[in-house]
Amino acid sequence: MSKPAKKLFLLDAYALIYRAHFAFSKNPRINSKGLNTGVMLGFTNTLLEVLQKQKPTHIAVAFDTSAPTFRHVEFEAYKANREETPEDIRVAVPIVKDIIRGFNIPILEKDGFEADDVIGTLAKKAASEGFEVFMMTPDKDFGQCVDEHVYLFKPAFMGNAVDILGVKEVKEKWDVARVDQVTDMLGLMGDSVDNIPGIPGIGPKTASKLLHEFGSVEELVANADKLKGKQKENVEKFGEQGILSKHLATIKTDVPIEFNEEALVYDGPKEEILKPLFEELEFRTIAKRVFGETAAQISQTTNGSGQLDMFSSATQDILDMDEESLNTEKDTIESAEHDYHLVSDEKTMKELAGFLAGQSAFCFDVETNSIDAVEALLVGIAFSYVPGEAFYVPVSTDIAKAANTLKYFKAVLENPEIEKIGHNIKYDILALKKYGIQVDGPVYDTMLAHYLIEPETRHGMDALAEQYLNYKPVPITELLGPKGKNQKNMADLQPEEIVEYAAEDADVTLQLKDVLDKEIESTGLGKLLRTVELPLVNVLADMEFEGVRVDENVLASMSGELQEASLKAQEEVFELAGCEFNIASPKQLGEVLFDRMKLVDKPKKTKSGQYATGEEILSKLANQHDIAAKILEFREYQKLKSTYVDALPKMISKTDGRIHTDYNQAVAATGRLSSNNPNLQNIPIRTEKGREIRKAFVARDDQHILLSADYSQIELRIVAAFAEDKEMIRAFREGRDIHTTTASRVFDVPLEEVDPNMRRKAKEVNFGIIYGISAFGLSQNLNISRTEAGDIIKAYFKEFPGIKKYMDACIEKAREKEYVETIMGRRRYLRDINSRNATMRGFAERNAINAPIQGSAADIIKLAMIEIHNWLKKEKLQTKMIMQVHDELVFDVHKDELEKVQKTVIEMMENVVELSVPMKVEAGTGENWLKAH
Repeated sequence: MSKPAKKLFLLDAYALIYRAHFAFSKNPRINSKGLNTGVMLGFTNTLLEVLQKQKPTHIAVAFDTSAPTFRHVEFEAYKANREETPEDIRVAVPIVKDIIRGFNIPILEKDGFEADDVIGTLAKKAASEGFEVFMMTPDKDFGQCVDEHVYLFKPAFMGNAVDILGVKEVKEKWDVARVDQVTDMLGLMGDSVDNIPGIPGIGPKTASKLLHEFGSVEELVANADKLKGKQKENVEKFGEQGILSKHLATIKTDVPIEFNEEALVYDGPKEEILKPLFEELEFRTIAKRVFGETAAQISQTTNGSGQLDMFSSATQDILDMDEESLNTEKDTIESAEHDYHLVSDEKTMKELAGFLAGQSAFCFDVETNSIDAVEALLVGIAFSYVPGEAFYVPVSTDIAKAANTLKYFKAVLENPEIEKIGHNIKYDILALKKYGIQVDGPVYDTMLAHYLIEPETRHGMDALAEQYLNYKPVPITELLGPKGKNQKNMADLQPEEIVEYAAEDADVTLQLKDVLDKEIESTGLGKLLRTVELPLVNVLADMEFEGVRVDENVLASMSGELQEASLKAQEEVFELAGCEFNIASPKQLGEVLFDRMKLVDKPKKTKSGQYATGEEILSKLANQHDIAAKILEFREYQKLKSTYVDALPKMISKTDGRIHTDYNQAVAATGRLSSNNPNLQNIPIRTEKGREIRKAFVARDDQHILLSADYSQIELRIVAAFAEDKEMIRAFREGRDIHTTTASRVFDVPLEEVDPNMRRKAKEVNFGIIYGISAFGLSQNLNISRTEAGDIIKAYFKEFPGIKKYMDACIEKAREKEYVETIMGRRRYLRDINSRNATMRGFAERNAINAPIQGSAADIIKLAMIEIHNWLKKEKLQTKMIMQVHDELVFDVHKDELEKVQKTVIEMMENVVELSVPMKVEAGTGENWLKAH
């Protein structure tokens, strides 16, 4: 019997650690004590994938040390441009090392050498001893060490499969004749990550071509006279730099380190180390994968051990990665106990309705034939009021027949005393409206609860079930087939096919409510959820159902005008360019502007090598070159026509001839509402042509008129109140123009002598300050020198010292808590606020200042919407609130009610919260939105 093959895995620790850091950077995994465990989780999962799937006989993990290497000695700038190590990595490395020791895997380190060199050396030595060696790293540079028995093992990441590269694959990937030429490629191209300079002007394709001709960097330099033009000049001038770069990029394979075969044998984890460590990190699911025990058993094993008491245990593992990147055992409908019923006869429907009427709360979830709630037809409704049990009631897609089923549940759904639970419950409420059912009573939305807990992560029910319940729901594709034109519709299925899926949704949502509500209360978010977000659900549902009338004739006329204007602008561009070309082609446009017309000496290029012709580039050129201004004009006309004028008619409902935008509460981390189909927030207002789109939004008939009520400078008023800046508060209380006041103080001139240019600069500073604008940013925005911009900012802080004090206090408080709060307690987590990485820290500091202001503005308008909506219903008025855009509310008002409605709306908006600065609302009316605004 032959011996099993000796299989050695050598892991590049920091490459895998950084990979885990970036995988979780936008979706951090924070345990119950506030520790960011994303790096530890990602690294452990990667390690487990290797141990369980690749089954190495030998394994080790190599780390860099803090000692300088020969590369730093020979080239002082080596890796000099790297940012400080992110804070979560600095915290994680010692714990990652503990995890590695817990798996009983040796850690390899050697002062004076990088982990790459240690891996390269041991790989060669092990291969000579009969091992198949796998260098596990996402770093492609390791391709230079690959040989007949040494492979580059790139782990699976972000949906990409494992990639194992042998000699053939490395040569193909780099387009070289020999593996050792990888170092020549790096020498020629350089490496910006490690600050290896290479030879200017040589990229991958050129490097490959030169190596096929000359064989090595050294031979290329020796034969520079055979080259031509700029390439010859660069090789002659920077040839030695290329040779040095090759040397720096070469992985050493002769590090003085012993290859001890026995020390690298993998024979399983040390339970006494790993179990308590997983317990303290709250890695329940991973513990189950490693030890095959339940979380409770592991907890019993480790509680009271006293080995790692810096963290407390959680009731569940909330740290699971996405399914494609983590293969965990989760409960499913097949393994979990459940009792789901199909309710299709009259007797059972009556009984179910009776049981629901006796509950203080129940969960319901509708199944429909469309994701558009206003247009959707019901297919069925699922109910659940006891965890593990749910009922599915099929409903006919014929509205008249559906009434025979829905009549049993109308009273209980409209009962104001019973709480209704759902996930994205606004959809369910909207879908029932066309059937004459007005869902009443307090609502609880698990999507919104999680949005408040973790505003910057995913809030889908399936993801939350996996995270909080360790349960994987039935995917919709299992019922309807893969997404695409051939996917089925719910209406195509029989009730017996839907019952398990639909009932599971209601059951899982009910269970999530209990878990999430405990977290809501423990984090002090209960008031925000119950006084703002949940009451807003019915407000938005009513607004969406009402919709807004759009005049198609106005849009048709605008479409023709924009087509004419864009053709005229195109002709003017051609005339200025001296040729005709496709303006919509970035490639052709770049060639005309920068090759033919040579508008700038050194034009920017994109990663693909094309000239950059984006709006930012053209806006900078527009002041000096008419053609750039005309291209921007052409683009504006084309975008307005395609995105709005021609698109809006297609969104008009066939049911009632109105547009019904979809307001989303759980998208913007600031708390602002977003809208889709159409996105009302993005309808342009800065240009005349853009503003004219609002002409198409009209009152429902000649008995109605549109009323627009808009908060004036709400964010500046909030910052003045929060900062308690006496000068700014006085200006607002006296009703003075804040930008003129600011200009007067900053430029030290009387109010009456402030000119439009001064006011423009002051306005930019006023709004820029609350977004953390720098002197550089202000200089760019105002087209002034950085010195002048810096002087303006200094003068601003001198005149308004309260603002500077507030900004500093915001950052200081955020550093202590790692989050900031709005006026209603909405949190924005800033986990990089204490980072040593300047870029990440700076971003968090700007958010520390801005998030409470923007978020409070969102809180205030939401509170106003709730109060106004309740008043309109109480007074039984015909007026409807139909749109919310930024700080503006739009109403479709019956003309007989205009005076009363306008007066009350302004009063409610201005007084919904009490601040030291008065809120100011500007209102206007008109037969269309443009006139009203």
